[in-house]
Parts: sequence; C-alpha cells; structure tokens
Amino acid sequence: MAKKPQKTYQLKVALKGAKPPIWRRFLVDSGMTLAELHDVLQTVMGWSDSHLHQFTAYGAAYGVPDPEFDLEGVRDERKVKLSQILRHEKDAMIYEYDFGDGWMHQITLEKILPVDAETALPVCIKGKGACPPEDVGGLWGYYALLESLKDPQHPEHEESTEWVGEDFDPDAFDLDWINALLDAHRR
Repeated sequence: MAKKPQKTYQLKVALKGAKPPIWRRFLVDSGMTLAELHDVLQTVMGWSDSHLHQFTAYGAAYGVPDPEFDLEGVRDERKVKLSQILRHEKDAMIYEYDFGDGWMHQITLEKILPVDAETALPVCIKGKGACPPEDVGGLWGYYALLESLKDPQHPEHEESTEWVGEDFDPDAFDLDWINALLDAHRR
C-alpha cells in the first residue's frame, strides 16, 4: 500500500555557478527520504547516478555511509525525511554530485502546498538548460566542451562532437521527457 503524501513541496534545484542558469522546479511529497530525493534529482537534472553524492544542511552531511569511501560523519540519507531538513519556505540545502567534478546544486523549498490527489508526485513543472554530460570535469570542463563544440577549427572539436553528439544543445530542456522518466520511476 502506497503511503499517503503529507504535504507537497515545490522545490527548485539550480546548478551553482552555471551561466546561463541550469535549473528545475518540481513537486515532491514532503515525507520522502533524502535517498528518494536523490533519485528524483538524478532524473530531473539528467544525471546517470554514476558517482557519489551527499546533501549538506545546517552543518550536517547526509548520504550513503560507505566504509570504502571515508565519508566520516555522514548521516544515512535513507533514514532522514526531506521535511526534517527543509521545514519552511525559503529553507535551502546543498546537493553535491560527483565529488571529482564537484557538481554543486542549491535546493530551495519555494512553496509548501496542500496535497492534490489529482497530481502524481514527483512531477517536474519547469526548468531551463541541458544537464552537462557526466565526467566532463565540472563547470570549467563543461564550458571548455561548449567552446570546442562551437568552433569547428578548435583542436578538440571532432572529439567533443563524437563524445556528446552533433545535436547536443546546451539550452535544451524537455519537460515531457523528464516527466515520462519520473512516471516510469513511480511505477
């Protein structure tokens, strides 16, 4: 039996430092765990869940404790609900994905809404910009990739085009595709 949603949170996740901005606005159940939020973030941002991650808020870190990786003091994200961290509108936390590339995301609780039985959660409602490719080297590497893609004379143009494809569009955002992925995940 599915658990009954507590409240609906409207969250905004933004990739810190990205210019032009890369962000998503989405609705989730306030009672979800941080582990469940991680799964939603991977989907709405377009990441492939190939790297370590952690949340930080109010001086505490939350993630998946793993003795292989010395993540000392990390609290188990599977045991912490989103509503325990973000309680009031404008509360925020950081989500770091891929410690090597250092993708830092600001997650802000924009609105606390009543539960709407007609809305299946989670659902993405808006966004801007394509997710950078995995393993590109953080923002610096992403901007270098974009430069090489724009300039056919760039020494790395051919390699970059082979890697991400000729039709990579840094401004692309497909709301229907993201929601189809979220719908499949819900099932």
